[in-house]
Amino acid sequence: MTSKIRWGIIGPGSIAKAFRDGVAGSQHGVLEAIATRDPSKPNLATDFPGIRVVKGYEALLADPNVDAVYIAVPHTGHAEWAIKAAEAGKHVLVEKPLALSAFEADAVFHAHRKAGTFAGEAFMYRLHPQTAKIIELVKSGTIGEVRMIQSSFGFNMGKFQAQHRLFASQLAGGGIMDVGCYPVSMARLIAGAVAGKGFADPIKVSGTAQLNAEGTDDWAAATLTFGNGIVAQVSCAVMANLDNVLRIHGSEGRIEVPDFWFAGGNRDQGLGKIDVIKGGTTETISVNESAHVYSFEAEAASLAIIEKREEFSAPGMSWADTLGNLRVLDAWRKDAGIEFSVEKSNARVNTLDNRKLGPNTGVIPKRSIPGLGKQASAVALGFEDFRTFSSGAILLDAFWERGGNIFDTAFIYSGGYTEKLFGEWHKSRGTREGAVLIGKGAHSPLVYPDVIGKQLTQSLDRLQTDYVDVYFMHRDNTEVPVGEFVDAMDAEVKKGRIRGPFGGSNWTKERFDEAVAYAERSGKTKPQALSNNFALSEMLVPIWDGCVTSSTDEWKKWLIDKQVTNFSWSSQGRGFFTDRAGRDKLDNEELIRCWYNDKNFARRDRAIELAQKLGQNPIHIALAFVLEQKFPSIPLIGPRTLGELDDSLKTFGFKLTPEQVAWLDNG
Repeated sequence: MTSKIRWGIIGPGSIAKAFRDGVAGSQHGVLEAIATRDPSKPNLATDFPGIRVVKGYEALLADPNVDAVYIAVPHTGHAEWAIKAAEAGKHVLVEKPLALSAFEADAVFHAHRKAGTFAGEAFMYRLHPQTAKIIELVKSGTIGEVRMIQSSFGFNMGKFQAQHRLFASQLAGGGIMDVGCYPVSMARLIAGAVAGKGFADPIKVSGTAQLNAEGTDDWAAATLTFGNGIVAQVSCAVMANLDNVLRIHGSEGRIEVPDFWFAGGNRDQGLGKIDVIKGGTTETISVNESAHVYSFEAEAASLAIIEKREEFSAPGMSWADTLGNLRVLDAWRKDAGIEFSVEKSNARVNTLDNRKLGPNTGVIPKRSIPGLGKQASAVALGFEDFRTFSSGAILLDAFWERGGNIFDTAFIYSGGYTEKLFGEWHKSRGTREGAVLIGKGAHSPLVYPDVIGKQLTQSLDRLQTDYVDVYFMHRDNTEVPVGEFVDAMDAEVKKGRIRGPFGGSNWTKERFDEAVAYAERSGKTKPQALSNNFALSEMLVPIWDGCVTSSTDEWKKWLIDKQVTNFSWSSQGRGFFTDRAGRDKLDNEELIRCWYNDKNFARRDRAIELAQKLGQNPIHIALAFVLEQKFPSIPLIGPRTLGELDDSLKTFGFKLTPEQVAWLDNG
């Protein structure tokens, strides 16, 4: 790496010109090139004199003379080009907001973590000396105990312009994303400073907004409640001139910072004036900074890259800080009813980095499942935690491209949203025939034969398909003769709405045997699969009412003898094989209640020992144990992030021997 970081800029707008001057004012950065799709624009030579112009963003990423890239395209291109930059081995500074959601930002950081490159969110005010001075005043108790924060950033565009980036839903317009991110980030910074941390995340967010014809916000406000008692009121606007003042209210006075986003100045210079108001008097403190406002972030990013750091140090935006900020914006938008059209399935037909979904090949191997007419991945994906298409599609795309094709849905998950999400995803990606879709219905208290067909009709409508590949009753009702349930599921097989194995989730082996016997007597389709808990650790008591574990020695023998396929939920012991559990860790009620006993801890000890021997983590050993059973065993995994997904898939980098499986189980 050279003594100076050679920067390239993607997107030659007004913010790019500000960064141009910021780099010029930095000690360790130099502007090498700027990329544009139209190099013939007449203003480029005057706006960026002497700077090499590159045609096309891809060309800039391929340029060996560029070390780092400043991404100044509209919001909707931030995640795309930040990921592409990581894949090209380039460091990035991304104009705020780094992405449209916390899920997108996590994907960006995952790409840079794998590449070993720097990625930072460009909140230039965070690195101005004025911000450090504000933190110092708060920490020193200048205004006593901090109790409330008021922060705003708003301006008036004058009239609504549907196609303008500040209004258009297709461009993620509105005040929350463009300027609301500033007061949120400042409030979290101050609340964190009070707690002696780089930032703090609120425990509650309540937001509202006035929406325009595009469904984006003209003006908006939110209340953030922090665990240390601080309450923050934040506001933003693109159609109202707000006072743009930061106010920090304490028990002995308050701090006011006018126009603090630009340190009381503009993009060129901000002297950094801070008013401390106590006892009816005002003391004005100035850091008297004459350097370019953007030079501080350019210098901090350049130094981080030179020092081989992947993220900013505080008060710059670390990765965790950026994720926390976007989670607040996600909650604010949700309360206000804002989902950008660009985030919906009809618009987001490509992956997050804007390419067609790749083939269903990767590290996850395929296998045959009895009763299923297509090859299936060795693990199944559960994804009921996602609440938007744009967030869920990130994980679904990645699972597919890593070789996964079994997707676990259910009538009750998220009130049916998991089914809706999968339906939108496979429709936009064209993956339905290659996917193995699990459907589940008849959950307590509606565990009756006539419910199966009725709920399946609703499920198929949500799923935008006319069949499921695998079907499970979600619970059992032993007060109903098992034959009536077999009849109901067999009827769906004959209609072609279940085209593979069916059975029960959380059924006992006795009930399953009874169902098979009935089917054989009556000439009906036999149940072939279960979806019960199965893991290296044995579930001692049900996590939820009606749950059944198949991890006992008696169950294992039955599964082997019968060769029944089991789709195992909680296949990794719900954290029992991570640092969350331990004989001396007694703060997690569920872990203690469901998994803590001597037998399970002995298995955990053996998993830790074998993991050390194989160079793996115990959680990978636990998943490998489920994969290497003597009956068809398909673990259900529920990663929430790409990092968690890739971590689980490390299991496919090694294989347990039968002797190791037996030793893990019984010593």
